[in-house]
Amino acid sequence: MAFHPGATKRQKEAARRDKQRHKEEKKEQRKREKATRETNPLSPGEDPDIAGIIPGPQPPLED
Repeated sequence: MAFHPGATKRQKEAARRDKQRHKEEKKEQRKREKATRETNPLSPGEDPDIAGIIPGPQPPLED
């Protein structure tokens, strides 16, 4: 049975590159979302944690 350490190393390196690429994509996504949030300013005195919440009974969730 032959053991090829180079093959496992290449697999680990490829997995590391994939993980890093996914992290960069998520980072860019968050950056775009932050930019869109900043372009939609809240009215003065509005709490960002509860912005857009409607009091009272809520409509049923649609699947």
